Amino acid sequence: MTDFTEPTFDHPPRPLAQRIGAILWPSFFAACVATMVFFAFVDPLMLRDQTFPELPMTRAMGYSIGFFMFWLATASSSLFTWILLRPPSRFNRALPLD
Repeated sequence: MTDFTEPTFDHPPRPLAQRIGAILWPSFFAACVATMVFFAFVDPLMLRDQTFPELPMTRAMGYSIGFFMFWLATASSSLFTWILLRPPSRFNRALPLD
C-alpha cells in the first residue's frame, strides 16, 4: 500500500520560460501545418464573403487571422496536455493536521 503521508522525491519545477516554450513552440509548428493545409483549399476572401461580407480585409490579413486562430487552438491543446501530465506528487499532499 502506498504511503501518501511522506513526500517522495520529485524533480524541481522547470523554469517558467521553459514551460511556456514547451507549450508554444510545438503548437506553433502545428499551427503552421494546419494553416498551410486549410488555406490550400480555402481562399480567405471567399471565406470572408460568406461569413462577414462587410468586413474590410485583405488576403494577407485573412491568412494572419487564420494562423493565429490555429495557433490559439493548438496552444490550448498543448496547455491541456501539460496540465494533465504534471506529476501528481506536487498536488497530492496530505493536509496539515492543524
